[in-house]
Amino acid sequence: MIPGGALPGCRRASVQAEPYQQCRMRTACRLYVHACTDRPEEASHVKRYILKKLLLAIPVMFGMVFITFILLNVVPGDPIALMMKEHISPDVVARVRAEMRLDDPVMVRFFRFLWNALHGDFGISYKLNRPVASLLLTAFPNTLKLAVAAALVSWLIGIPAGILSAVRRYSFADNFFMGFSIMGVSMPVFWTGLLFQYIFAFKLGILPVAGFKGPEYLVMPAIVLGWSSAGTIARLTRSSLLEVMRNDYIRTARAKGLAEIKVILSHALKNSLLPVVTVMALQVAGLLSGAVITESVFGIPGIGRVAVNAIQNRDMPLLQGSVVLTTFIVIAGNIIADIMYSYLDPRIKYNKPGVSR
Repeated sequence: MIPGGALPGCRRASVQAEPYQQCRMRTACRLYVHACTDRPEEASHVKRYILKKLLLAIPVMFGMVFITFILLNVVPGDPIALMMKEHISPDVVARVRAEMRLDDPVMVRFFRFLWNALHGDFGISYKLNRPVASLLLTAFPNTLKLAVAAALVSWLIGIPAGILSAVRRYSFADNFFMGFSIMGVSMPVFWTGLLFQYIFAFKLGILPVAGFKGPEYLVMPAIVLGWSSAGTIARLTRSSLLEVMRNDYIRTARAKGLAEIKVILSHALKNSLLPVVTVMALQVAGLLSGAVITESVFGIPGIGRVAVNAIQNRDMPLLQGSVVLTTFIVIAGNIIADIMYSYLDPRIKYNKPGVSR
């Protein structure tokens, strides 16, 4: 029902008006009623969509854990022998394997690991002899700090650069920012990190070369990692904004006399952010799952460095725990990006799979 006072005299005015005006008033009334009654229904569609995404994430998690577990168990070499060095007798190795129940069939060990992982137990690290969950919880805050700082650098550089390049198309600013973006994307992260260490640590001495003991240790890794991501965001923002600015409603906004900055920020930018949000969400998920090269170059004890050490030492429980955490973060990033679509573009609805109205 129409709330009292929302459309006063709608029925009475439609009787007294001309036929054309009656038609327009009836249409307005029907649209208003539809808008009022459609909001709860739309909210339920979004909830069902989120629930569907969460349910689909379960087989993806299961598949990734299964593939990783099988691959780690078919790789040649005995992790127990590597852990206990070469001078240990085969009898001792066999006894340790029996105590750790590594002689059980592969599928038995996989479902045992899966059951324990559901209860938060990812096993004991072969190399460090500590719970895997404790090692990951210790490393994740460092990766989180690096990811947040790098994401902020990427967004603060990429989005304004993309906007200025689109507004000043083919100008010096456009060429400069696009060249800067291509340089950030093209240069390998390890080379950029070494270059920054040489300039700002060895030559100028204004920043520490490596480590993770304070905020000053976060400056160079965040800039190096953020610069490589900012190039992608800048180019995507530019191309998406240029496409949106060709639409009719942008010309209408300009014809109404709106200032150009208001046309761009209030009308064009919001509608051009859909592909940018997708990339941003995936980049943050990738950063949270561990920036392996950057953490290795700058000596940051994060998830990426933990995973590298686990691979080098064939520490299967630690590597499996890292894969589970990484997969969860990437899936969560995709779901968050999908949810943000409906807030950035009201035209996107979740009534039916693959259908938007």
